[in-house]
Amino acid sequence: MNDFTFKETFFKRCESSNFGRNSETGRTMKTDELNDTFKHKGLRKKLVQTLKEKGINDEKVLAAIASVPRHLFFDSGFLEFAYEDKAFPIGAGQTISQPYTVATQTMLLDISRGEKVLEVGTGSGYQASILAQLGAKVFSIERQRSLYNKVKGLLPKMGYMVKVFYGDGYAGLPAFAPFDKIIVTAGAPYIPQELIDQLKVGGILVIPIDDLGDQVMTTIRKGKDGALETREHGRFRFVPLLGDKAND
Repeated sequence: MNDFTFKETFFKRCESSNFGRNSETGRTMKTDELNDTFKHKGLRKKLVQTLKEKGINDEKVLAAIASVPRHLFFDSGFLEFAYEDKAFPIGAGQTISQPYTVATQTMLLDISRGEKVLEVGTGSGYQASILAQLGAKVFSIERQRSLYNKVKGLLPKMGYMVKVFYGDGYAGLPAFAPFDKIIVTAGAPYIPQELIDQLKVGGILVIPIDDLGDQVMTTIRKGKDGALETREHGRFRFVPLLGDKAND
């Protein structure tokens, strides 16, 4: 979700524009409005090159970034920002993650086609779409009702059959566990035991853990005896992982 320090005016513009709806008519996007032009594809190609230069070297992840139209997760008034390697506010105090962060977390997950993946923090739905593009069976949970409603309508129109739930990310989705992989897209103060319990033996959890104002990207692999192998992968910045459902 948040990967950079953005200006308060951006949040105000996003809130007033009613993210996910046409800013002039107030209509929810229709399928024929989900345009992906040669210009957009060219911009994605440039974005992929930028990510390569920053060290992203997983060809499957880069291909997914090149395939998913990131501009469709932006309000029409902000399309110029869609293919910058920056996070951007989407309303409800949340952001669409920086592409570099999305690529990093996805690469650390090491997705194989058909794996069942839990995403904690649906946000805009962009990360979930990247996972689905890689062939994962994605279950995503979002605490903000406005974002949940938007994503639940948008992703099927884009062809991504992601199962989206409105709920508390700390609790995960025990009814659908266990999961091969789990990704958390907000900064957590600790590793929720509920998520460890819902991870398969041999599975990987990717989670940013709070540390002195930033977060340390952390991978946790669950061993056969229940032991956890933990590794750190650099510092990032996210919005905080909050519990319970938001009453927006």
